[in-house]
Amino acid sequence: MTQGSASGDTGRPRVVVSVTMSVDGRIALRRGQLWTDEDASLIFPPRPPSSQALEDARTSLLDKLYQPQAFLEGSGSFVRDSAGPLTGLPTDIDEPPDVLYTDFLPKEVVERPGHEKWLTAVDSRGRVRWEMKSTGEWDVLVLVARATPAAHLAYLRRERIPYLVVGDERVDLDAALRRMRERLGVTCVVSTAGGGLNGALLRAGLIDEIHLLVTPQVIGGLGTPTVFDGPPLAIGETPTRLRLLSCHVETDGMLWLRYEVIRDTTTTA
Repeated sequence: MTQGSASGDTGRPRVVVSVTMSVDGRIALRRGQLWTDEDASLIFPPRPPSSQALEDARTSLLDKLYQPQAFLEGSGSFVRDSAGPLTGLPTDIDEPPDVLYTDFLPKEVVERPGHEKWLTAVDSRGRVRWEMKSTGEWDVLVLVARATPAAHLAYLRRERIPYLVVGDERVDLDAALRRMRERLGVTCVVSTAGGGLNGALLRAGLIDEIHLLVTPQVIGGLGTPTVFDGPPLAIGETPTRLRLLSCHVETDGMLWLRYEVIRDTTTTA
């Protein structure tokens, strides 16, 4: 298995889903909570003592194996589900459409001293206003589509926030990953996103590994966010098969499970 890009070289970065969940697969206490909420107790239940050490160990393993250069989140991690496109943006747009709807990768950001990783957000509707564009080794990278409002793309350009235009009505995740590798040299992407984006990655067959920390808790609740949300399997479709790579058990009940996705490389006559 090669470091970074998926084995068998798919032409895209390796994609690892890395999340913490309850025994019943819930990743939050309720819908509508944001990644940026200051009070984490509103989002996650209290966790056992070993939780932080396992999270640190998981991060260290990912760094050792793949040196991920990008972490993926959906716009729902930053704004409420009900939020629409940003309002109050200037309507005077200097750039023509053929410029706006072209990848924007300002050199001063891409080559910024100290830059190492991208906080990558899928935001085809242009819903997120970025209060923080860069911190330490991190810079924001936005994935948009040709349907993203032109005023939002102009806003990103004014703020010098890099973006990639991938897809028509919505972000094409496969194309986005390939573009990230081609334009930015990204060889591993870690998705710490919610169930909607993880579910889209799953249905598109874009996940290579899954790293789960399982807390000894049950949350329940119809509609409570899970690791993989989205449309159900169609008739005739089968579940994604996994191979267990490792399992670590703590005395306080925490589990650390690491799986790889089994890809069927054979064809039937």
